[in-house]
Amino acid sequence: MEKLTSRKNEYIRHLRTLASEGDYRCERGEFVCDGLKLLKEAVQFGAEVTSVLWKNTAEKINGIESAKQYLADRELFDYASPMKNSPGPIFTVKIPHEDTESVIENALVLETVQDPGNVGTVIRTANAFGIGAVILIGDCADLYNPKTVRSTMGAIFRQRVLTADFCELKLLLEKNGLPLYGAALHRDSELLTELSLKNAAAAVGSEGRGLSEELLSLCEKTVFIPMQPDSESLNAAVAASVIMWEMSK
Repeated sequence: MEKLTSRKNEYIRHLRTLASEGDYRCERGEFVCDGLKLLKEAVQFGAEVTSVLWKNTAEKINGIESAKQYLADRELFDYASPMKNSPGPIFTVKIPHEDTESVIENALVLETVQDPGNVGTVIRTANAFGIGAVILIGDCADLYNPKTVRSTMGAIFRQRVLTADFCELKLLLEKNGLPLYGAALHRDSELLTELSLKNAAAAVGSEGRGLSEELLSLCEKTVFIPMQPDSESLNAAVAASVIMWEMSK
């Protein structure tokens, strides 16, 4: 196993660029992850681990024999890691092919939710509630941003996530026979708890902007979450979680 000693090493530069540049991730077809627990989950759920950088000492993990493995001291490792004070390891994973052909029984659509923590939390919650797919449209946070990946707590390797534009979303909904309900405070919006969301899709927008008119035009109905009159709007991840709880019933 090669021990790396220089910040100018090509692999160290590769890790840092993967962590910081979405276009580079797309070009290389890889993303970067951090932590032993996440590495074990990646292996367990069939992700293709392409490389591993260990901090000081390596551990034997079954399933990563074909990955390139490296060692680095604490200082160099911390320089390469996207996470502050990480115990390691850092590893790279091949970006999987999106499955647009398998049946989708229900879905949560996120539109232009730009906070990586919110997007990751929604993916984690969708996996917990057995939601068929999370569909990202508009200017959402990059699915493979290290902050998004970390916020999923491993669900990125278990949950089906798709990215789509409006035309692709419309086709997916039609193909799977899913009515779309949009979370929005309109005059004719219906109470979330009074609708059946079985075999349906629900759309949530950013806290500041809500859903676009273009996406609302695809919705059969708009729905609202019952709250106290003097309450502020829920953040996107919380609102999506409440909706997915109703969908899972």
